[in-house]
Amino acid sequence: MGRLVNRKVLITLCLCTGLTFSYAREIKQDTTQAKKLYSRDFESVIDGKKTGLYTLRNARGMQVSITNYGARIVQILVPDRNGNKVDVVLGFDDLQKYKDANSAYYGAIVGRYANRIANGSFTLHGKKFELDKNNAGLTLHGGANGFNKQVWQVKTVTDSTISLTYLSKDGEDGFPGNLNVEVTYQLTKKNELKLTYKAETDRETVINFTNHSFFNLDGEGSPTVFDHVLKINANKYLTLTEDKLPLNLEPITGTPFDFRVAGTVGEHFKQKSPQLDIAHGFDHTIVLDKKKSKWPAAIIYSPKTGIKMEFFTSEPAFQFFTANFFNGKDIGKSGHPYLPYTAFCLEAQHFPNSPNRPDFPSTVLLPGKIYKSSTVFKFSTIKKYKSISTIINPKL
Repeated sequence: MGRLVNRKVLITLCLCTGLTFSYAREIKQDTTQAKKLYSRDFESVIDGKKTGLYTLRNARGMQVSITNYGARIVQILVPDRNGNKVDVVLGFDDLQKYKDANSAYYGAIVGRYANRIANGSFTLHGKKFELDKNNAGLTLHGGANGFNKQVWQVKTVTDSTISLTYLSKDGEDGFPGNLNVEVTYQLTKKNELKLTYKAETDRETVINFTNHSFFNLDGEGSPTVFDHVLKINANKYLTLTEDKLPLNLEPITGTPFDFRVAGTVGEHFKQKSPQLDIAHGFDHTIVLDKKKSKWPAAIIYSPKTGIKMEFFTSEPAFQFFTANFFNGKDIGKSGHPYLPYTAFCLEAQHFPNSPNRPDFPSTVLLPGKIYKSSTVFKFSTIKKYKSISTIINPKL
């Protein structure tokens, strides 16, 4: 019952005060006001490896900045309906702040295994592998020294593309096999940010990669994402245990997770649900229909800025997360504290705890096989907001 009361208090505070201030305290982020990043603030040496900042640009005014520390997205600048550039991802303006942050995953590539593994262990062919338990007896996002904490090697970089590689050695955080991973970010002429993943191993292992960017289409530092209009193209989701491990595959009908008809995040957040109480908000795996893989898995829109983001992935699921556990200790690029529900994540991935759930799609990678996956974030602008139906087709 305590969780329910806490969530109700948070909802009341965020909806009654946060959303009001989001309009009273306009965060205008144009080309001069969006936080300017400097390469020198990301230049360092960690474990003998050099870090830096790399910026991709296109002719339509979109810009993406990436650091090889965690292969992470630092900034995405997108033109709003007035032509001003809005920074739509949370993060920091120098490398040290990422290292010191209360949350370790801002914009990072997560691995070896994104999401949770029960009891910090799994078994392959009768052999048990003990992993780093970094989350209340579980393994979260690969362990305490996951991909987000590593310095990746810059393989190639151009004005529109950067490829980064990392060798995860046999036994790293308990996972078997030497795993060679390559991630490529490409910014297209259509304002698409394409992520492609490739991996090979010399020993049978399990993998699950994702990008953990925290988005706010109102602009980084804005109070909440409750005003965002969301449509999700899915019919099922995974319920959670009290330990936030996947329980059952259930239909979304009649639950707050049913965004098949577009609605605001805040409207759905207010609905009564034991599942929302467990996670203090949305932190659930949305399961996608393979037959509709060419459709956007999700579309989300900010009435404030006019920015719309379409999300595509080749993965069978994604984690929809609303930054439930931000506590205000991290101060972002705009100088504002990151509080609960100030961002959302769409983390393309396989199911959590799959190595211990034979009923889930396999995450095993064999020697001689090449793992490939892709995710796309496509941005556009709606000049004039009339109604939800004019910007997001409910029949999609």
